[in-house]
Amino acid sequence: MSLPANKNLVVALGGGHGLASSLRALVLSDRCPIGVVSVADDGGSSGRLREAFGLEPPGDVRKCLVALAGTESIWTSVFDYRFVGGELAGHSLGNLIIAGLTEVTGDFSRAIQLAQQLIGVKGSLYPSSARPVILGAKVGLGRVEGQVNVMHTEGIDSVYTIPESPSVPEPVIRAIDGAKTIIAGPGSLFTSVLAVLCIPAIREAIRLSSAKKIYVVNLRQQKLETVGLDISDHIRALLRHGFEPDLILADNEYMELGDAEELCHSFGGQLVICHLADNTGGLHDPELLADALERYGAFD
Repeated sequence: MSLPANKNLVVALGGGHGLASSLRALVLSDRCPIGVVSVADDGGSSGRLREAFGLEPPGDVRKCLVALAGTESIWTSVFDYRFVGGELAGHSLGNLIIAGLTEVTGDFSRAIQLAQQLIGVKGSLYPSSARPVILGAKVGLGRVEGQVNVMHTEGIDSVYTIPESPSVPEPVIRAIDGAKTIIAGPGSLFTSVLAVLCIPAIREAIRLSSAKKIYVVNLRQQKLETVGLDISDHIRALLRHGFEPDLILADNEYMELGDAEELCHSFGGQLVICHLADNTGGLHDPELLADALERYGAFD
């Protein structure tokens, strides 16, 4: 899959609902972003398909593909349809389609490309590694492995993948190298955002990139995974994993700032507090996020 010729290339990294919010915001901003999605998921429908067939988890990919769709269509509805009964209960049809395409082609990246054609997306999506990975976390003197287990752990110091240095698709590295803007988040700090940023090849490509680096902070503390962490703690976790943001967008209605202002001043980052939550307060509103990205110079 070739990358679009675009001097204003935007790369967004993460997983699940958070990355989908960023990608949708970028589509609303009339961008054609490159999404880099985690393949560490081992829960729910994705976990069942991964365990049964040894496949890369399709769930986060499905969410992001629907977010990248230029317009709603029968295919976006099909991809989001979830079975409620029988042996398929809990599976999204989109997950099964992506799994089937992977089985037929023998290539997860190729399966994503074909799924993109079905839905009609603006931009492109790539997995963060060429094979599924296991997410691990360092917690004090101990370790926890598996994304679901990490999600249910508090006091996390850092995360890593098994294998430690997984192969990353070459288009991902090229996209980061050519990007004008790189966006991390929103989404679960350790199990979505840092699950991608901890991969050595991605971390090094970002370090060498001259792109403007942006972090969109998650809206709330998450039970166990980020319980007790404030916005400054989120930023410190990014710094520990080698990601130094130039711009941090945060909605502090549900999370305390801590010493985020002083911390950002220490490394020259710009902290912007603005309203980003949807009416439920549980998810980022793509339109509000799109407006904030434009207003605060994400693409300058």
